[in-house]
Amino acid sequence: MTNPDEWLEIGKIVAPQGLSGELRVYPESDFPERFEVPGKRWLLCPGKTEPQPIELLAGRYQDGKNLYVIKLAGVETRNQAEELRGCKLMVPESDRPQLGEDEYHVRDLIGLEVFMQASGELVGVVVDVIPAGNDLLEVELHQSLASEQGQMAKEKRQKTVLIPFVKAIAPVVDLQTRRIEITPPSGLLEVNN
Repeated sequence: MTNPDEWLEIGKIVAPQGLSGELRVYPESDFPERFEVPGKRWLLCPGKTEPQPIELLAGRYQDGKNLYVIKLAGVETRNQAEELRGCKLMVPESDRPQLGEDEYHVRDLIGLEVFMQASGELVGVVVDVIPAGNDLLEVELHQSLASEQGQMAKEKRQKTVLIPFVKAIAPVVDLQTRRIEITPPSGLLEVNN
């Protein structure tokens, strides 16, 4: 089986578009060129373990729908497009775009520990990054903090909070030590549970 760390998912095919084999893709990437610039991509379909190479011929963004409509080589009919529903578009890990200062790949943020900058207290671990006007870090609270906030020990579901991922609130992001330090405004951790 392919090592998932070698591949980046850039989008998921959600439906055919029209009758000529075009596909609707929900993006998992902030880089529009992944869907608009022709070239080689890879498809990983449900039940398969190896992504297969495929040629992207063209693509365009659908305003208001947060999706792209793409055309792949060899996909000429609606039925062929329908067979690709649920497949993921992939690129090799080595194809990661270079980011500017204070820009991060979502994949690198997942699993980082979050600490209060002032006290050094462990808040929790980043479990997701939610795209919004400013991205939000979904942080699963550390057991002691979750208990403090009234979580009963017998509850199975971990408590999470959403923390705006902006420089003022998360001034320190250190990928080497796998930590984020936050300075949340008073009440942020209580307000959004």
